[in-house]
Order: sequence, then structure tokens, then C-alpha cells
Amino acid sequence: MSKDHSSLSTSHGNQQPADAPEQSPAMNRRGFLGKAAVVASGAALTACAPGEQAATGGESAGVITGPRVQWRIASSFPRSLDTLYGQTELLAERVSALTEGRFTLRAYPAGELVPGLEVMDAVQQGTIQAAQTVSYYFSGKNPALVLDSTMPFGLTPRQQGAWLQEGGGKELIRELYADFGIINFPGGNTGAQMGGWFKREINSIGDVNGLKMRIPGAGGDVMNRLGATVQVLAGGDIYPALERGAIDAAEWVGPYDDEKLGFNTAAPFYYYPGWWEPGPEMVFQVNQAAWDALPATYKEVFEYASRSVQATLVQKYDALNGPALQRLIESGTQLRRFSDDIMAAARTAATDIAEEAASATPAYRRVYDQWKNFRDVSFRWFSTNELAYQNFTYGGMQQG
Repeated sequence: MSKDHSSLSTSHGNQQPADAPEQSPAMNRRGFLGKAAVVASGAALTACAPGEQAATGGESAGVITGPRVQWRIASSFPRSLDTLYGQTELLAERVSALTEGRFTLRAYPAGELVPGLEVMDAVQQGTIQAAQTVSYYFSGKNPALVLDSTMPFGLTPRQQGAWLQEGGGKELIRELYADFGIINFPGGNTGAQMGGWFKREINSIGDVNGLKMRIPGAGGDVMNRLGATVQVLAGGDIYPALERGAIDAAEWVGPYDDEKLGFNTAAPFYYYPGWWEPGPEMVFQVNQAAWDALPATYKEVFEYASRSVQATLVQKYDALNGPALQRLIESGTQLRRFSDDIMAAARTAATDIAEEAASATPAYRRVYDQWKNFRDVSFRWFSTNELAYQNFTYGGMQQG
């Protein structure tokens, strides 16, 4: 990490001159900028830096003008995970390209500026302006935050994205984040995750008792209730703990990331499905004061860029996980499916835990009831059409 941060704002998105070179555009911005100029032309006219003048016509009509703003954005994920951490860099590239380098975000991987599990605190305190993480890491602050990411036996990636962006979920979650001076933006989905790596076989619910497992969020709550000893570790800390036997099992994401982190060399059994994370959504957390200080044009750019980035993550994983799984199998990984008694016990425990939280916390109840209604309606639709297609098409292809 560079020691020279003199050109970076360190609290609440202070706007100041910067001499950072412009980045090469990562996407075609002309069409969007033309629309943005119409929507936010008034903001651009009033947000110019001293001595600058907003374009009002001709060839320059689509050019965004305004002050130079630099933010710092810290990720909960290490640089080695080009999928997850890569979302942070992609967001920074697109925001810079869309504003011709006037609004920039400097990205930091986990641990370089802020420990991976402390990024929300840093955003809340204004130490950084933004973070890329997953909300269930911070369920201790408010248990309802897990609904922003994923729930055991909950929504699939498409369903979770639909609930957040089109079903009112994002607005409900923003009410939760407002208590911490943060505004949230969905940041992409990993797809349904695997059940994790185990040093020994788990054949029945009795084998879960006493198991030492790295698993965060609501899934960790369920495993704890089933008798496991749960630990929450950042991505870079999982392999050493698994390799030396400090934990018996660990879950992360899926074949591509798990192979990168080397879990297959520390545990032989790879279980599925990851019922605790059927569709986990990442999140971009932004300090509310920093957000409020942005010109309207830059806000629109950030929202547009974050939504475009959100759509890319599950596509990356869908393309990468298949070949990675094949490589793992060829190298000796043994696939195992969780037994029906484990799945049934886990679903019962998951439902009980959610209902207990809803009864104890009105804020949780408000989000949970709306989420549950959306889930039930969505499940009826998906189980009618898509399930019929998948059962017929995928039948007989299951490995292991």
C-alpha cells in the first residue's frame, strides 16, 4: 500500500483538485452520457469546479463536468480472488470512464487498508467512503442485514436480484443501513454456492455434532444449532486453519474460487448443495455523508455503474465454475451430496431461527415478512416452469 495519500480524501468524500491521470474508458459511455446530461444537466451546471464551465450544446453536450472527487473503496476480499475483488476494480474503472476521470475510486483489497471484516465500520466512521462486501458479515449489528445477502433455503440469484432491484428489497434494506449512516447498492451474485470442504465424511445429522466449521451468516446460525462449533474467518485465513486442523470444514463460494484458495489440498470431500447460500448478493456500502456531497450527475453515474457491475458477477461464475469443478474432480476431489436428514434438519432449524428473530425484532419482522411473501410467490413460478425444464434436461447428469 502506498504511503502517500495526500491526493486522497479521507473523510466523507471531500472534493479537492487531483492530478490523477485519466483511465482509458472500459465501456462505451457516449450513449449513457448523452442521457445523463439531459437528466442531470442542471446539477452539472451548478457543480462545476471554480473556473470551469459546463458545456451547453454542440459536440460537448454529453460531457459531464464537475469537481474532481476521489474516494477510497475497501473490499472484504483478497486481490487473489479476481472474481470478488475484481468487482471493486470494475466499479472504479466504470465510474472513472463515465466521468472522464473526474470521479475516481481507489480500490484496496482486504487487509491492505482495512481488515476484511471491518470495512463496514470504516465506512460508517468515514475513514473510507465506500466498501465492497457482503451484508451477512455484519449481522451482529442488525440480524436483518442477512436478508440483503442470502438466507438458508432462500432465494436463487435471479430471485434475490429481482427482490432487491424490483421487489422493494433494496429500499427496505436501506432503512436498516440508514441507522449506520450508510447507503447500500447491490453488488453482484456468486450463484448458488457449494456446501464446502470437509476433512471427513458427514453422512448423517449426528456427524454434524462437534464439527468445527468456518461458516458465516445465517448458515452459521443453523450449523451452530445443529451442534457444530462455528467460526467466522476472512477469506485469506481459511486455508491455514483448514490445513493445520484448527477447523474440520470450511465453505467459501464454489469451484473456481475454492480451487484458487487451495482448499482441495487441505480436505478431500467436497459437499453440495450450499443450502445456506443459494443466491448470495454482494453489496457496495457508501458513507451517507459522502454520498450526499456528490453532485447529482455523479450519483447517477455511480448508480448506473454499480448496477452494470452487479450483472457481471454471476455470469463470470457461471462461465468459470464448470471447468474448475472438472479440474477438481480430475485431481482427486471427492464429491458428496448432503444427506436428506441433514437437509431436512437444516431447513427446520433455519425456519425456526428466522421466525424467532422476526418475533424478537420488529425491524427484522418488517423486512422478513415482505421477503417471505416474495419468496413464496417466486418459488411457485419457478417450480412450475423452470423446474420442469431443469429436471428433464439435467436428469442423469449428476456426478458423484
